[in-house]
Order: sequence, then C-alpha cells, then structure tokens
Amino acid sequence: MRVIRDLTDLPDNLRGGAVTVGNFDGVHRGHARIVDRLIQIARDQGGPTIAFTFDPHPATLLRPDRVPPPLTTTDRKADLLGHLGIEAVVAFPTDSAFLQLTARQFFDQILVDALGASAVVEGPNFFFGHDREGTVSLLEAFCRDAGIHFEVVAPFEAEEQTVSSSRVRRCIAEGRVEEAAEMLTQPYRVAGLVIHGAGRGATLGFPTANVDMVPTLLPNEGIYAGRAYVEGQPLPAAISLGPNPTFDEGGLKLEVFLLDFEGDLYGQLIEVEFLARLRDVARYDSVDALLDQMKQDVAKTRQIIARASH
Repeated sequence: MRVIRDLTDLPDNLRGGAVTVGNFDGVHRGHARIVDRLIQIARDQGGPTIAFTFDPHPATLLRPDRVPPPLTTTDRKADLLGHLGIEAVVAFPTDSAFLQLTARQFFDQILVDALGASAVVEGPNFFFGHDREGTVSLLEAFCRDAGIHFEVVAPFEAEEQTVSSSRVRRCIAEGRVEEAAEMLTQPYRVAGLVIHGAGRGATLGFPTANVDMVPTLLPNEGIYAGRAYVEGQPLPAAISLGPNPTFDEGGLKLEVFLLDFEGDLYGQLIEVEFLARLRDVARYDSVDALLDQMKQDVAKTRQIIARASH
C-alpha cells in the first residue's frame, strides 16, 4: 500500500482505478463497507483501488476553533485502509487554493484529470467542492456524463444508529472504548513519545512509560486494559489516563505499564491500544492499597488480552 502526497507522483499503474473520497477519520465499519464495494468493482474492471483523503482535515483551515479532535493521524489512517485492501492512499495537502475549487473543478481536476477514475464509490452523506456545494446527486450526474461508474453505499448501522466518525468520537471521549471498537475496524489506538516521568512506578514495582505529544483524541480519564506496540510488536499493557490523586499529582497523564517488557523506551514513539475500561481513577489511603489495586488491574488486563487473542 502506497501513500502519495503529490498527485504529480502518481504512477501510471495507479491511474484509471476505482476511487473513494473522504476524511476516513478512525476508519470505521461504514468506511469498510465502502472499501469492500470499491474492491469488488476494481476487480471487475481490472484496475487499482484508491482512497483520496485530506491532510490536514479541511475543517482545520475552515473553522480552526471548531475542528474536532482527530481519531487517526494520516499514517495510521493509511495503515487501516491498507489492511482493508486499499492499494494506495492519496493524502492530498489541504490548502486555501484547494478549498476554493468548485464541485465541478474538483471533479474535473482531481477525479478525471489527475486520477483518471473509472469508478467512484461514496456514502450517502458525501459532499465536495467549495462550501460543500457538491452532493451525491451532482456527483452521480458528473460521473454519468463522463462515463464513470458511480455507486452509493448504504451506511453501516450499529444498534439502529448510523456508524460515523462523530459517533465513534463521542464514545472515545466518554471512555466507552469497547463500544467504539465495535464500530471501528480495529480497536482504538493512539501514538506518542515516551518521556521521563517522576520515576515512582519503578520503585513500586510497576515501571511505566509516560507517553506525551499524542496528536489524536485521548479517551476519558480512567484505568484501561490494552496493548502497547513497541517497534510494531504488541505487548499487554495496563494503562492509566488521568491524574494521580494518591500522590496529589494533577493533570492529564498517559502512563502505560507494559506487562512483559524490560528495557529503556525513553525517546521512542510507541502506540497504545485501548481494549477495555477497567475503572475510574481513584485516590487510595495508602501505597499498599494502591499496589493491591494495581495488581488486580494487571490480572484483569491479562484476562482481557487472553480473550481478545482468541
């Protein structure tokens, strides 16, 4: 799977394929349904599959004070789309000139001239062009006139509600990571840099990696079971997100105890995957009481990891 950031770098073997355009934030099951249909059409036509997305999200430029926190970085988004079978992701650099393109210009310059699309697949709530003037109906008409196959894929529903990035975002923000995982194509994951912390965890027998500079949405405060990915290798992890009231430490901190790891992670980029929320952050009357609870958290984490591995 290739990530292309400049359309002038698009090789000939990636032109003339089946294309889907969108933000794909989180890469949820609704996106997967579009990709599945895209792959079927590409196989019938004998061309490649292309996902065209934006970097950064257009809202970053259009309404920076109201831009939603992202669920995925562009690289993570591309990885997830690649796992679904997409052959190439175009991460188009969003700028003011691009946002001024009319719906007609976007269709002609991007879909026809640059990508040479033979098919386009979208969801029913797709908009394109300046001020989101382009609708699915307009895109269908453009494609029909240009001889491009066009399809609209029905949204994916969970518990009788449409799965969307905003719905996933609400679940994550409220700490409902298991519910979010049911809507996503993979459990929710963030990435950040390991920095030096207070060093207290090591003295208590639970050395933790303090993760900072996370560019995506963090779940609500709490203790979680999950995995940490170190150089791509998954390791079971008990995760604390929030303050440390037992030691009178405030502020939001992401601390990750890797259950089966010994080594120095300082300065490394690691990924943290949230599988289940175990409990709220709490103050304990003594260090021994905290340690007892941490041992219980680790035991529950092992159980959850074991179930997730089967």
